Amino acid sequence: MAVSALLVAVAVPALAEPIAWDTLAARAFGLERSKAAPTPMPFERPGQSFPGSAFYYLEETPRLALDFDELRVSGDKEGTVQFAASSLPADASAAAAPAFQSAGSGIDKARALQCLSMAVYYEAASESHAGQEAVAQVVLNRVAHPAYPNSVCGVVFQGSERHTGCQFTFTCDGSLNRRPAARPWAVAQSVALEALSGKVFAPVGTATHYHTHAVNPYWASSLDLIGSIGAHRFYRWKGRAGLADAFSMSYRGGEPLAAPKPRLAGDAVPSLVTEPDRTISPPLLPGRTLSEPPSPAEAFAPPRGSGPVEAQQPQVDDNLPSGGTVKPEYARSGQWIRKPGT
Repeated sequence: MAVSALLVAVAVPALAEPIAWDTLAARAFGLERSKAAPTPMPFERPGQSFPGSAFYYLEETPRLALDFDELRVSGDKEGTVQFAASSLPADASAAAAPAFQSAGSGIDKARALQCLSMAVYYEAASESHAGQEAVAQVVLNRVAHPAYPNSVCGVVFQGSERHTGCQFTFTCDGSLNRRPAARPWAVAQSVALEALSGKVFAPVGTATHYHTHAVNPYWASSLDLIGSIGAHRFYRWKGRAGLADAFSMSYRGGEPLAAPKPRLAGDAVPSLVTEPDRTISPPLLPGRTLSEPPSPAEAFAPPRGSGPVEAQQPQVDDNLPSGGTVKPEYARSGQWIRKPGT
């Protein structure tokens, strides 16, 4: 009894002592005793470092940030022109096209994301987040309109088989030869993913066309101007073709390849290098001029110097020096001791 009372007296203060759960678990499993002290890196040890040695332990390739919100905030500070919301018509948001409804197989979804990301990147990589969303919305508006192909890649690469006729310039002007930068591509891909997930960018409404402020295309006067966002001006069809109920095509997938279409045979890109004239003319004979055509006998005459080759005489090594101060024992130096065959 005395021993039991002593154990209880010792155990009660120990249980009553406040202790954290992680410390209690460490004591229970023996982790507190086996915990090793951190090993300093070489540049943290005395005598093994020098000014700037820590830079040799930095990661060579910085990892790509996955926080797209952070990328968008930094992307908006690149100096792109952002027009005020008052520049857009009051009914622009009311005439927004319906949200995109994803369909098709996994390959269709992957191709749609790739094509829309390419359109956002090559058309508006230097734009603000709103400017990139506007470009993505125009592409999806065309997918839902009966006047355009009913696929994302079909809309993006429409007309790319012709040298002049592509709907999006980057598909036929060689821009695809330029590899995308990792950071802007991540932003463009996030914008495309949101648009394909059903997000509608209402400020552009039912716009199906846009162009930069640096150009004035011929078709601009035939469409209704919606407004300006960033460096682009957005337009919609006139009349009922530009109303929201005209965008009635249901997306069913069936995405083609995420690449330009093969060029037509009669629409090859003109080459800047002119092929030289490879016509071979016979050599001029004495007394002839360029304006006087050669006779058939002269045109097909064998070239000069093409007669039979005369046999060459063997070389005789008899030009050795004679006389002088050469000793008699060396007088025959350089001559045959015994000629071959004798």
